[in-house]
Amino acid sequence: MIKSKLVATLAFTAAFGVGAASAADLAARPYGNAPLFVDSVFNWAGFYIGGNVGGAGSTEQWANTANTSLFGDLAPGQGFRQRGTGVFGGGQMGYNWQASNYVFGLEGTIAGLDNRGTAFNTVFGIIRDDQFSWRADWMATITGRVGYAVTNNLFYVKGGYAGVNNRLSVVDALPPVTGSGSQTQWHNGWTVGAGWEYGITQNWIVGLEYDYATFESKSYQLAGTGPGLYTFDAKPRDIQSAVVRLSYKFGWPR
Repeated sequence: MIKSKLVATLAFTAAFGVGAASAADLAARPYGNAPLFVDSVFNWAGFYIGGNVGGAGSTEQWANTANTSLFGDLAPGQGFRQRGTGVFGGGQMGYNWQASNYVFGLEGTIAGLDNRGTAFNTVFGIIRDDQFSWRADWMATITGRVGYAVTNNLFYVKGGYAGVNNRLSVVDALPPVTGSGSQTQWHNGWTVGAGWEYGITQNWIVGLEYDYATFESKSYQLAGTGPGLYTFDAKPRDIQSAVVRLSYKFGWPR
C-alpha cells in the first residue's frame, strides 16, 4: 500500500514537472522569437523640389577690342577686372536613383543673384571718366549628381551646365563729348560643386552646398546710338556660391 502511494506520488510529480516546463516554454517562445526593433533606412530615391538661399561672389572682366566712338576713352587692350558679392537664392528640382549606398541624380536649378559693381576710367588722371557698370542677375544649371549615403546622410558631388545673364554698360557724362551704351547677354559655361544633405524625415531634406561656375567670353557693343564702335570682350569670370537647401521628396514608388 505504501509502495503504491509512493509510485503514484512520483508519477504525479514527474507529470506536473513536465507540464510546468512545457507551459513555461510555450509562454517564453513568443518573446524569444519577437523581432528586434530596427531603425528604418532612409530612401533617397524619388522626385524632389525645394529652395535654397545663401551668398555668391563673382569676378567680372572686360577689355576693349575696338574704339571708334567719339565718347569712348579706352584703347584696344585696356580694360578692368572687378570682384562683386551679393545674395544668392532660388529653387532646385531633381530626381534620385539609389543602388545600395550609392545615389545618382539629375538636378536643375534657377537662382537670382545680386552681384554687381562700378568702375571709373582714370585714363586722364584723377578725372573719373567713362563710368562702367556691370551685374549678373540670374543663373541656371543642369547637373548630374553622384553621392554616397550613410543612413540619413548623403555626401555628393555634382557637375554640368551653367548659364548666367550678364549686363555691361558705360556712361560718359563729362563734356565736351558725352555718350552711353549698354548690352545684356546670356553666357554659357560649366559648374562643379559638392554638398551634404540630411533626411529629417522620409520627405523633408536639409543640406549645405558649395558651387563654382565659369563662363565664356562674349563681345559687347557699348556705343549705344552714337556714331562709331566701343566694343569689349567681357565675361563673368567665375561665380562661387554657398547655400543652405531645403527640399521635399515625394513618396513615389522606387
